[in-house]
Amino acid sequence: MKTLELIGRSEPLFKKDLLSNKKELEQIVAGSSFLVLGGAGSIGQAVTKEIFKRNPKKLHVVDISENNMVELVRDIRSSFGYIDGDFQTFALDIGSLEYEAFIKADGKYDYVLNLSALKHVRSEKDPFTLMRMIDVNIFNTDRTIEQSIKNGTKKYFCVSTDKAANPVNMMGASKRIMEMFLMRRSKEINISTARFANVAFSDGSLLHGFNQRIQKKQPIVAPNDVKRYFVTPQESGELCLMSCIFGENRDVFFPKLSEKLHLISFADVAVKYLAQLGYKAHLCKDEEEARSLIHSLPEKGKWPCLFTGSDTTGEKNFEEFFTDEEILDLKSFKNLGVIKNELNIEEEKLNLFEDKIKELRDTKVWKKDEIVDLFLKMIPDFGHKETGKYLDSKM
Repeated sequence: MKTLELIGRSEPLFKKDLLSNKKELEQIVAGSSFLVLGGAGSIGQAVTKEIFKRNPKKLHVVDISENNMVELVRDIRSSFGYIDGDFQTFALDIGSLEYEAFIKADGKYDYVLNLSALKHVRSEKDPFTLMRMIDVNIFNTDRTIEQSIKNGTKKYFCVSTDKAANPVNMMGASKRIMEMFLMRRSKEINISTARFANVAFSDGSLLHGFNQRIQKKQPIVAPNDVKRYFVTPQESGELCLMSCIFGENRDVFFPKLSEKLHLISFADVAVKYLAQLGYKAHLCKDEEEARSLIHSLPEKGKWPCLFTGSDTTGEKNFEEFFTDEEILDLKSFKNLGVIKNELNIEEEKLNLFEDKIKELRDTKVWKKDEIVDLFLKMIPDFGHKETGKYLDSKM
């Protein structure tokens, strides 16, 4: 699968930046120790591989998914082999007692990279998953920064999202609030982060779903009115590593992508994807027709597709990596932009958020409306739109 062609590009995005910083990057990685949290997800695996292939002194990887961790190790051994440094993986939940014991037993790392997150817009469909998203995206992050401070870590990196810029969904808003918590911790430790484009074919993404639909001989479904920027999995790892190593305190890195050249709709990607597999997209009028035609069309070189407008809660019709108020550095790197943040701690808001979430969790009873109201207090211009429809109710 030629991923770059599918997302409308001909060459890797960060090639020139990596070449111009190659020697320094290799020297720093080779002389340093790293802890990667959430290292078995799609971005986490990409980051882990970028570190591993530059021969770190120590690389420990933590993730809750035992199966994904096994695949990560098999992938690394098959692609790169071995390093002289200490490479180990640990199947742990970073919010658990076991993880606290793990950190207490050693915890000495120059760089901690946190890639763990609940990243799906669909995670706001119910109040219980939404509360877990808050715990993973905000409070687990804050706890692991606190641990890093106590252990003398040089630098903490965590991944944000393009959806944190002018957020319209709870996932993006949770990452925006996470950035507010990072700001408070940046007084005690150097922190950098990155806002992402969509990672093409990452686990759970719509493009990854295209692969699944083909394997299971099912119709392809995609919105035709939602355009997105994309990076490849390897580019996601490169972006994180560059931000971690070269980002100054409170810097937010993002990919420089052109609205004219690189914004592409999911439906357009689906058509290109099918063409690479030798199929022509056949447009259907509804789900029933798409399901019925899957039994006859593929043998004729066609694949049933349902392309519709987006009407689910939290979908943003366009993407942006920064807001009008943010200060940008567009000169330091060729294809990496940097948001430069001054120290600005909103202590009252952070205390309110901590107290209110604790109150709700202590009662073990909460409603989505209560959390939305709290998010609006944290982000007054939060453009949340509740349509009453969620992705789980669609094919």
